[in-house]
Amino acid sequence: MGLRKVSMSREVAGLLLEVARSVDPDEMIVLLHGKVNKDYAVVEEVSFPPQSIYGDSFSSFNPYSLPIDHSILGIAHSHPSGIGRPSAEDLDNFMGVMMVIVTAPYRDEKDIHVLDAEGRKIRLEIV
Repeated sequence: MGLRKVSMSREVAGLLLEVARSVDPDEMIVLLHGKVNKDYAVVEEVSFPPQSIYGDSFSSFNPYSLPIDHSILGIAHSHPSGIGRPSAEDLDNFMGVMMVIVTAPYRDEKDIHVLDAEGRKIRLEIV
C-alpha cells in the first residue's frame, strides 16, 4: 500500500510556491526531505539538487551527483502551464515515494499537487 496522506508546514509550502514563482516561466526542481510512517509522510524541508537546470518546459539534475540521503522523499517541480497532472516524462523520472507538482499561478496550497508513482493524487495536509 502506498502513501495516503502527506503533510507539510506552511513554511515549506510557502517555500515551494516562492521558488516556483521566482524561476517562472522556467520550471524549478527541488528535493523533498522528511519521514515516512507506513502510509503517511511528513515533508520537513527542501533542498536544491547540485547542478540543477531550470528550463522552458523542463527541469533536471544528475541524480548520481546526490549523496546517499535516506531522508529524500521525492522531487518537487513546477508546471508553469498550470496543469497539475504529471507528464509521462515526470512519471519516468519518479524518485522516492512521492512527487509534488507546483502549478501556476503559485498562490496557495491549491497549487500544490502531491502524487504517487502512478500519478494518483495523495491528500495534502498543511499544518
